[in-house]
Amino acid sequence: MTLPQKTNGPHKSTFPVRPVLVSDRDVLDEQIFHRMISLERRRTERSGKPFLLMLVDTGGERREARVLKELVSALIRTTRQTDVLGWYKSDSVFGVIFTEIAHEERSIILSMMPVRVVGTLRSQLTADQFNQISISFHLFPEEWDVTSSQRPTNPALYPDLVKRDESRKFFAVVKRVMDIAGSMLALILLCPVFLLLALLIKLNSQGPVFYRQKRVGQYGVPFTFLKFRSMYVNNDVSQVKEYMRKHIAGEAERKRSAGNGDAVYKLVDDPRIVAPVGTFIRRTSLDELPQFLNVLAGHMSLVGPRPPVAYEVEVYDLWHRRRLLEAKPGITGLWQVNGRNRLEFDDMVRLDLTYAQTWSPWLDLQILLRTPRAVVQGGL
Repeated sequence: MTLPQKTNGPHKSTFPVRPVLVSDRDVLDEQIFHRMISLERRRTERSGKPFLLMLVDTGGERREARVLKELVSALIRTTRQTDVLGWYKSDSVFGVIFTEIAHEERSIILSMMPVRVVGTLRSQLTADQFNQISISFHLFPEEWDVTSSQRPTNPALYPDLVKRDESRKFFAVVKRVMDIAGSMLALILLCPVFLLLALLIKLNSQGPVFYRQKRVGQYGVPFTFLKFRSMYVNNDVSQVKEYMRKHIAGEAERKRSAGNGDAVYKLVDDPRIVAPVGTFIRRTSLDELPQFLNVLAGHMSLVGPRPPVAYEVEVYDLWHRRRLLEAKPGITGLWQVNGRNRLEFDDMVRLDLTYAQTWSPWLDLQILLRTPRAVVQGGL
């Protein structure tokens, strides 16, 4: 939710990081304030109580200490003792975190807070001072619409992740180079396999060679996911949707795999699968090979969390979303080489988060080298 206030034009220069003290309230610097936003997201994931982030862009004009004091003082009057004050962007954007909003207060606060803040600032600042600032409000958690082509996540609520990505720019370039080189090499070497599988699929059943499905990528942005088709065309997905709902909720039962006999969290003897070719390419993960095209296009990486279907994301717990925020989806990952379908959903998410937090090119290489063995052990 954003309520911009018009400015009188561009302004340059900076504010002191620490404003003049106007009360006993602490005003946090940028690094600590970003950490507090991350902490509040974690608290909301546990409690379910939303928080509201207010950002006040001070306009960039160099202020006298007296003017800055009036601005901060006015903002403090709109907050509770439990709310957090600090610099969202040093010297230019001031922030307030209105913490733990009760669900029954949510609509009231969203309608009243902008009016209250704007009214207080208008009364405390001159018209010229007020016209040089802009105010925006950002509610967490956001309402995700993963069926839209637009990014459902609000970058303003994740400044810590933005900074983390900036600090990893060199490694990110290395990862992208690995993705491009690895996917191109795989596509060239596996070209005969592609042609053979395409022929077998066409001979086995009617329908296209490739199965195209909308999956949810990083930051909740959907993309077209490619696989070799192993199922009948226009099949009924109600059974798999219900099983995934139970699996995500921790209510699903493991079933004995037809391959190696292990108990796994997935549909066994799925009626949608076209035997014998579909069964074979699913067990051997050969149906996943077209995803090298997704990697080449930049929608996926060689290594990362598996991209979910929209109906899975709709039943995620709030903390599950982090697997989509902290890393680009991949063909293989820590989950695949550490238990795969034998793991509960929460454990899979924890492995995805561990990967995102400890990622390095060396870790990617280790996972890639372990993947063939994990595929053979898990599928045959």
